[in-house]
Order: sequence, then structure tokens, then C-alpha cells
Amino acid sequence: MKILITGATGKVGSRLAQRLAAQGHHVRALVRDASRAGAMLGKWMEFAEGDLLNPDSVVPAVQGTAAVVHCAAFFRGATPEQAYAVNERGTHHLASVARLANVRRFVFLSTGLTYGPNEGRLCNEDDICNPVDAYPLSKLAAEKMLLTMEDFDVRILRLPFVYGDGDPHIEEVIPFMRGFPPRQRMSIGHHVDVAQAVSRLLDAASPSHRIYNVVDDEAPELAELFAAVGQPPPDGTNAERAAAFSALLDGRRIREDLGFKPTFPRLKDAIEANALDRMA
Repeated sequence: MKILITGATGKVGSRLAQRLAAQGHHVRALVRDASRAGAMLGKWMEFAEGDLLNPDSVVPAVQGTAAVVHCAAFFRGATPEQAYAVNERGTHHLASVARLANVRRFVFLSTGLTYGPNEGRLCNEDDICNPVDAYPLSKLAAEKMLLTMEDFDVRILRLPFVYGDGDPHIEEVIPFMRGFPPRQRMSIGHHVDVAQAVSRLLDAASPSHRIYNVVDDEAPELAELFAAVGQPPPDGTNAERAAAFSALLDGRRIREDLGFKPTFPRLKDAIEANALDRMA
């Protein structure tokens, strides 16, 4: 399958692109600077320059592809205006171009943060979403827009906190979560299982316009997550801010519909396999 992937220089997109290529897919990456992307990712991928905020620039990138996997997003450091511009309007531009080009399938990588604070209860894909921050609000707006596009095969994947494969994501989040409660749990998923979920969405004949949570079997306490990178537990001094990240993902739908089964069901399984520091 010829696949256009956005966000291929990001944490999730770069690892996903490598795995899709290893499966035999022809991967084309939408990037702003092909020379920089080539130096980062190597020459095993085709590059197409374009900008999500300029719809005309993405037309050549989409042409001839069977599927689009949309990973690109503006997260940390984005103002609300920037988050909506890239995450909602940029997604609309890309999806509209893909639809006109008769792309068969559009997979949108969203976030479990769309559920908003709910005191640690499990959330399934039919639950009402009440996010509080600009990033999940903009991703939810993009989801809603995509689900209104008729005669277009859209699949949405809500990701948890993604880790592993040498990604420093856990280390990077320590300062932000230092004041969170140590016993607060967080839904997580390894990069290899994000790739598995995307592959299953690409391969499945039906159903379209469907949302899936992808998540490990076990949501670790933050104290365990911190310990995985040799850090002491968080101190609980900012429990109010932590509430925005309290929702846990229910992963039953993707298991029942598509046969998904995590390669690393628990954080400790990934640690034992040395899959935190290298590609699994």
C-alpha cells in the first residue's frame, strides 16, 4: 500500500513510518523540509514537501496514495490559536484534499486527553468528552469534523501516553508532572503497539467512521512510571492540574473489533524486554 504519513519527524510518526516501511508499504512523508527530514530519517522513505496550513501544497503529496495516516500535531508550547490552526484547520485541509484525490482510507491519530478529567474512571469511545486544554479541544474539534465527512473512510485512534523505542517521553514529562499525585494512574501504550493498531486500522475492511482507544492492559501509577527512568515519585503538590490527565482509556473495542493485543501489556513487560531504550 502507498501511504502518506504526516508528522514523520515526530516521536510517534518517525517510529510508525519505520515500522510501516518494514512491513512492505511504500511510505511517503509530508514534511516542510525534505533535506532535513532525509538527514533525520534516512533514504528509505519518499518525501513530499508541503504545509498543512496551505491546502494547495499538500495536493501533490496526496496524489497516488491509497491511505493517509495523519500524525502531525502542535502540542507543547502551542497557543490555543496555533493548536486550532494546525490540529483542526490543518486536518480539515488534508482530509479535504485526500477525499478529492479518492484516497481510500484516512487514519487520524488523536489523543485520550479528549475525554477530560473524570477522576480516574475508564472511558470508552462513546463517552461524552469534556477536555479542558487547547490541545485536546483542538483534536476533538478535528475528530468531529472528520466524522461529518460522508463517503470518506475515516478511522480515529485515540492514543494514551506513548513511550518506548528510545523515546525520551517519560524523562521529558517528569518536570511537568512532578507535582502530580504519586498514586494517580495513567494510560500508556508502547510505540510498537501504536504501530500495530494503525496497521490493523489500515487492513480492516470495516467499519468506517469509528473511534478506537489504543492502550496497554495496565495503567501504571505515576510513581511506577517515574521509577522506570530512575526518578523519585511525584510529590502530589499540584493535584488540581493533574485532574486534566486523570481519565483512563478502555481498550476493549479495538480488541473486540480488530483483534488487537498489546505486545507489551504492562510497563514492566517493556522494561524486562529492554524496549524502553531501543526499537522493539
